[in-house]
Amino acid sequence: MIIEPPWSAEEHDRALDRLAARENFPVAARVLPARHRSALRAVYGFARLVDDIGDEAPPEQRPKLLGLVDDDLDRVFAGRTPALPQLRRLAETVHAHRIPEEPFRDLVQANRQDQTVHRYETFDDLKGYCALSAAPVGRIVLRLFRAHTPRLAAASDDVCAALQIVEHCQDAGQDYRAGRIYLPGEDLRRFGCAEDDLARPVTPTRLRGVLALQAGRARELLDGGAAPLLADLTGWARFAVAGYVAGGRAALSALERGRYDVLAHALRPRRAALPAGWARALGRRGR
Repeated sequence: MIIEPPWSAEEHDRALDRLAARENFPVAARVLPARHRSALRAVYGFARLVDDIGDEAPPEQRPKLLGLVDDDLDRVFAGRTPALPQLRRLAETVHAHRIPEEPFRDLVQANRQDQTVHRYETFDDLKGYCALSAAPVGRIVLRLFRAHTPRLAAASDDVCAALQIVEHCQDAGQDYRAGRIYLPGEDLRRFGCAEDDLARPVTPTRLRGVLALQAGRARELLDGGAAPLLADLTGWARFAVAGYVAGGRAALSALERGRYDVLAHALRPRRAALPAGWARALGRRGR
């Protein structure tokens, strides 16, 4: 029996618009040419669909729904027509840009992992999760712009991991309420934190220390990955990636400005700061 997602394509598109509007970075900048906007939207729509299944579908249906997505990926890469509208849109992009299936499979696997793995002991463990949940999107973006090389893929992995870690810091309370902790267990213990610190109305000082540590690691990854990307990319690819980098830096600044009190406040970037940060990123040619 085919299990349909508990939302229509139109409802998903409206949700996608709302989510894109509050992301840390512009996912499909409106100033990009239509061909790039369309491709980015198809990829982002797939990622959102998979995330929505992993986070919002009834828990007992999530494995079957993720299996449905995997079945549709089989159809996409076999040249057959997928059942889901989001996958039909994705198929056009996949075939036009010759994108391999591995990054899409990794995104599905990340959401399968979310159903069974709810804690990460070390920062390396967390980075391993980011390799499934975040890095694939960056590698797909490089393919969309015909810019994929081993050097740039590795740099993109670091940028994407940084953006994911920043989100984990921002959403630490929300994740805890959903039963997940994406802050390394060994760091929580080192700072003397108990898990229920994440349920408090105001972030304890000791937990702010853990968040600051993760943010510092994210900044190192972001800056290290941004350098070769902004040095080697040209044209619209460089423009788009500079937007991602600027968004990540703005999010890190928001965390620092809010003194890492993510439980009492939604620490998000100031929209007015993004254009200036984007311009600064574009002005740098890396090392």
